[in-house]
Amino acid sequence: MIEKIKNQKILQIIESLQNCLQGKEKAIILSLIAIFSKGHLLIEDFPGLGKTSLAVAISKVLGLSFGRIQCTNDLLPTDITGLSIYNKNTGEFEFKAGPIFNNIVLVDEINRATPKTQSALLEAMAEEQVTVDGKTYKLPKPFFVIATQNPVEIYGTFPLPESQLDRFMMKISIGYPDKESEKQILKGGSSRESLYKITAAIEKDEILKIQDEIKQIYVSDKIINWIIDFVNTTRQDNRILLGISTRAALALTVTAKAYAYFCGRDYVIPEDVKEMIPFVVPHRIILKEETTSKQEVISSILQSISTPP
Repeated sequence: MIEKIKNQKILQIIESLQNCLQGKEKAIILSLIAIFSKGHLLIEDFPGLGKTSLAVAISKVLGLSFGRIQCTNDLLPTDITGLSIYNKNTGEFEFKAGPIFNNIVLVDEINRATPKTQSALLEAMAEEQVTVDGKTYKLPKPFFVIATQNPVEIYGTFPLPESQLDRFMMKISIGYPDKESEKQILKGGSSRESLYKITAAIEKDEILKIQDEIKQIYVSDKIINWIIDFVNTTRQDNRILLGISTRAALALTVTAKAYAYFCGRDYVIPEDVKEMIPFVVPHRIILKEETTSKQEVISSILQSISTPP
């Protein structure tokens, strides 16, 4: 994937991260696509593969504030949003902001939080604001949630409902590093301290500017119609119980624009959309039977639709 990236600013950001995140090149690129698409990211992978390191490193290289929420069964919604505390000196309630009031928020092991606490994130992720005690507070811009979950952990967990999953623009895995990268990690030891020494490679205003530039990337009617055909087919396929929502179709279009921007183009080609489908679509569909993989079903649907020239 890195060989297709041509935008010099994006390459500079990726190179700054590669020094501390060996073997995570693809995860870095996909995370940046989600951020510059104004979306949120769900990382599902095993412990010890660098999910937290990735979130910390991205916040540092982008020069953004960082907050972390470690989810447990007794975590309360106010532990995320903040709460009003009575000040006996002033005789008034004062709002103490929670960790959600940061540019990048890591929600670690999100499926360990109860559904009530998980739902506290919905308003923040969808509307970039939170409401506490009847008062609405705007979140900083840019705002980006990176949530993690362990795919094999079942005891004491609460699977995310479909409505929450749909809020995540992309779902990715980091995966194990290749042999050479793992060798470098073992020789160099833990890089956690060096993460906090990463200097910003971009200004906050420039991030917002790139987000606006990505919005202007051209998508032809042929590609829009192709995406709509794909979406409608997932809704009608007899192997699928729940097809893709309009929000998902929009996420597919926006991430394809971001990928085109990363590749140095001001227009989207069908390959941009195909490249994003594995990270935008599977977590949003439900199969009637689990005997077939989602990837196989999605691939067969793509093959049944004519790709625009």
